[in-house]
Amino acid sequence: MKKIILKIEGMSCSACSNGLEKYLNKQDGIISCSVNLVSASARIEYEDKLKIEDLNRFVSEAGFKSLGEYNINLENKKDNSKIYLYVYAFLAILLMYVSMGHMIKLPVIPFLDMEEYPINYALSLLILTIPFLIYGFDIFKSGYKNLIHKTPNMDTLVTIGVFSNFLYSLYNFIMILLGNISHVHSLYFESSAIIIFFIKLGRFVDRKSKEKTNDAIKELVQITPQTALLKTKNGEKEVTIDEVKKGDILISKPGMKIAVDGIITKGSTHTDEAFITGESIPYKRKINDRVIAGSINIDGYIEYKAEKIGKNSTISEIVRLVVEATNTKAPISLLADKVCGYFVPTIILIAIFSLIINLILNNQLEIAISSFVSVLVVSCPCALGLATPLAIIISEGVCAKKGILVKNSEVLENSSKIDTIVFDKTGTLTYGELKISEIYNYSKYSKNEIIQIVSSLENNSSHPIANAFKMENKLEIKDVVEFENLSGIGIKGKIKNKEYYIGNNKLFNKLNIKNEHIEDEEKLINDANSIVYVIENNKVLALIGVRDIVRKNIKQLINSLEKMNKEIIMLTGDNEKSAKIIASSIGIKNVMAELLPAKKQEIIKNLINEGKKVMMVGDGINDAASLATSTVGVSISSGTDIASNSSNVILMNDNLERIVDLLNISHKTFINIKENLFWAFFYNILMIPVALGLYKNIGISLNPMLASLSMTLSSICVLLNALRLRKLN
Repeated sequence: MKKIILKIEGMSCSACSNGLEKYLNKQDGIISCSVNLVSASARIEYEDKLKIEDLNRFVSEAGFKSLGEYNINLENKKDNSKIYLYVYAFLAILLMYVSMGHMIKLPVIPFLDMEEYPINYALSLLILTIPFLIYGFDIFKSGYKNLIHKTPNMDTLVTIGVFSNFLYSLYNFIMILLGNISHVHSLYFESSAIIIFFIKLGRFVDRKSKEKTNDAIKELVQITPQTALLKTKNGEKEVTIDEVKKGDILISKPGMKIAVDGIITKGSTHTDEAFITGESIPYKRKINDRVIAGSINIDGYIEYKAEKIGKNSTISEIVRLVVEATNTKAPISLLADKVCGYFVPTIILIAIFSLIINLILNNQLEIAISSFVSVLVVSCPCALGLATPLAIIISEGVCAKKGILVKNSEVLENSSKIDTIVFDKTGTLTYGELKISEIYNYSKYSKNEIIQIVSSLENNSSHPIANAFKMENKLEIKDVVEFENLSGIGIKGKIKNKEYYIGNNKLFNKLNIKNEHIEDEEKLINDANSIVYVIENNKVLALIGVRDIVRKNIKQLINSLEKMNKEIIMLTGDNEKSAKIIASSIGIKNVMAELLPAKKQEIIKNLINEGKKVMMVGDGINDAASLATSTVGVSISSGTDIASNSSNVILMNDNLERIVDLLNISHKTFINIKENLFWAFFYNILMIPVALGLYKNIGISLNPMLASLSMTLSSICVLLNALRLRKLN
């Protein structure tokens, strides 16, 4: 099976995207297809027997054009659409002046007076209308093809309406040429022209607004530099990114951007990774640490080996996942899709019914034609089709900027319904690494000198507790002689002829000395610490507590989630006493301890079976099964692990406070979508009866020109409402 996202040209409404989606899903060899109207793309999963050429052919057969594999194009291509719009705006004003100027007492062009020169008047309207028919050729082509393929769309409605109006006017023009001057009052060429103009205007505004929804993705693409500094035998050499190969040694100096994902082989620095984490705090990077393309080298000289280049880089992976996410459909969008599937055929039937009834009741063809065209034009399902995908794409971009990588749009909808949040403890609520939490200093040495002594001895040990001190490598490591492991007790060694013992309270029995620090030891034990005594020449220098400490701002996070009325649960494989101490310190009341991964998954299943919407937050390693079982799985992960991560959401900066952002964004997104759907449905419910002429008795009516304008305004309203979500940044 293969996957691809194709860029599609020619879609103008949800009926277009739905029709293409249905057509592609019917084709042999296509496993699944999801078409996105806003990004004008189709996400296709297909069998190996098909080629891209086959997919392009299927798209063409459906009445659209494939522009090849989807990518974010950063080049500013020459766009003549605005110039065309200005030209046709001038022609539209001229056409309206000739056809309707006399109605508002404007000076009449003498040789175009409809009473004195009816043929000149009629011919001028025809000549001015023909360019608009050429301008709207793409609309007519799409409308015709979709009608032939039994997937009528907005373009089909417009095509039928415009040509019905034009042909009726052309009939009256012929009658004028034959001498029947009274038909001069039944010319509606300007309606056909202005309908096309307003639709083109609406699509121009629509396209410009849609382009804004991809800003976040474009910013990600622009982050990586175009050149790199390559280390060669002859010194430094500036090369383009395309010239960099895996394994090359690259150089980065202060102020430069990291060119590709890699591993530091020399030097150290602080890097600014705000573009991917959403955090402005620099990260310390040293030998064997990974660096990410696009991050800024703040203050050090480093050399790094190129690991991931081009499409394999972290940024490319993020862009791919964000684009894929925007090409999936949230469940709420299925409602709009289902409605649109029946909408266009229903509108055509209503318009035909309107035509017949008006002919019977009024016996006036021009009134019947006007109502017929107005119903077709005003009922365009553009606003309905834009309501969901616009909001989803904007929200996906906002999440990406905040370092929240959402893998599909269904996650956004599910996140808005979450009522229970389950946290793994080790590696999630805590750092998953032992760190120094407390030092009781009983000596003349400073705190740093105590740590230096312990780090020097522990540097020779493989015990897990040693890692808490090895991390303090910014301190100078002293030479240790006569090093010895004391099984079950600790370690010993000499530094400058002084004998040191590092270990637990069993050292006092071994050395036959009295422990006078039992009270301090109990305090540390009650706070879930492992105990490390530091003894020099049989004298206790310090008592150090080592534990897996809680992540920064976790207590504030729990408070925020409780204020949002979320039930909080902590699951852990640790012993119950330690788990409860940690949970109590951060405000979690519901704790389940000593659990194996399978038991955690079972608890998640039980919660879901109870009807709860569960978000599981884990480190993405031991919690894979639980993450997959939950309604929404959220993992904390470094940027280099995104491709292999199994969760629905990845917090790129390991900052759990982004969970609150995710919940807020998802909640506001689906309020926005519901608002959009309401106004789209309400607009059609309101305007179709007006177009049918049901309110003529109270002076409310709608002609085809006003119908096209109101249709455009409805789409613009939905666009503007969706764009409000950008303020969530």
